[in-house]
Amino acid sequence: MLPAPGPPRHPWTTEQSTVHRIASVNLQRSTVYVVDRLREYAHKMVDFIADYYKMIESFPVLSQVEPGYLKELLPDLAPSKPENLEDVFDGETTSLYTSKDNARHHPSAGFLGEMLSAGFNIVGFSWIASPAATELEMIVLDWFAKCLSCLSSSFQQIRIAMLLMPAFAGFRNGFVTLGSSGRVIQGTASEAVLVVLLAARDKFY
Repeated sequence: MLPAPGPPRHPWTTEQSTVHRIASVNLQRSTVYVVDRLREYAHKMVDFIADYYKMIESFPVLSQVEPGYLKELLPDLAPSKPENLEDVFDGETTSLYTSKDNARHHPSAGFLGEMLSAGFNIVGFSWIASPAATELEMIVLDWFAKCLSCLSSSFQQIRIAMLLMPAFAGFRNGFVTLGSSGRVIQGTASEAVLVVLLAARDKFY
């Protein structure tokens, strides 16, 4: 006959339950506060960037600073406390405008996409980490490959440049993904060159 079950190993007392409820309420309030601050600062950041593009024609195309200029403007040690966003805007606005080149058109669509990706904190290094980002990347690159296939009838150099592409697993019908494998965007140009070299080695040796 089995013994009667004893009391829980770590029973909640009335005092502990009260503390737990208070902690939960405080956490919810803290989350709401953080989200509200995010909304406030995000609006200010978008306004700051939009105002910059409104005034971009008044800034020099090339930066007006010399190498090493930033070290003279910043302290030797990191701040002991975070700075307010307003202080950063007020103190660094002129420096930001003149210490970068201002030749590019505003990246409105790309900028909004970066906001969405950063806001969702997407880590797209594998399918399990972000199924939507991984599959969207493969589909869009298939679109790009099909565009190159259309151009290759008129521009033979593109066809020659893409000869190595079938060496990647998952390419069929020219340059289009087959099955679950396919092309992905590399993090840097160096990574892309390495992938091409590995594909060439596996294809020809």
